Amino acid sequence: MDAQNMEYNTTRKHLTMREYGRHVQRMVEYVQATKDPEKRQHNAQAVIELMGFLNPQLKNIEDYRHKLWDHLFLIADFDLNVKSPYPIPTRESLKAKPQPLPYPKRHPRFSHLGKNLEMVIDKALKEENPEKRQAFGNAIAYYMKLAYNNWHKESVYDDAIQSELDNITNGQLTFTNTPYVKAYRHQPEREMGRGGYGKGRGKYRSQGNGRPNRPGGNFKKKRY
Repeated sequence: MDAQNMEYNTTRKHLTMREYGRHVQRMVEYVQATKDPEKRQHNAQAVIELMGFLNPQLKNIEDYRHKLWDHLFLIADFDLNVKSPYPIPTRESLKAKPQPLPYPKRHPRFSHLGKNLEMVIDKALKEENPEKRQAFGNAIAYYMKLAYNNWHKESVYDDAIQSELDNITNGQLTFTNTPYVKAYRHQPEREMGRGGYGKGRGKYRSQGNGRPNRPGGNFKKKRY
């Protein structure tokens, strides 16, 4: 092999989109050099089909063919005279920076409950219908108890929830039903048996076939 005719990546043209490979880029360069408009348009359509075949994951994206055409113009460095079924992108639109999103400046009065619950409480206090107002109070009390149990291992009593609700709403909101929330109990590993949980840990051990290894022989089916 003649070493003088070998190509290295350092001497080749910069690869714009690596996910399509150098062969697709050379095909796009061939389309750019085609002088016949009809043949150039036909070759561009063929390159689009090949790009979609090489990247089937793009089909999961909404309007993926629009993205393929944008990639075609990007590989061609926006210098391709073909007709596109979509708006042709420009270099300026690609480099344009999006407008910064305004950061929400919300300062909740009760940070342990969050801003969203504070908005629900404000809406509940503006409610004039007594039944809806009471339903708001019950839902708020249930959420407060649920949030407490997420951060504490012990249960919380309803009078503590009502006391905090009175403090938040100045006594304007109450709840009638008892919000039942199952308290989470962490069971330490030392209380867990090898063959199961509870008092009989280590008494019956599995043999690997789903049957317990009982003392005194094999497991026999009980007759009735």
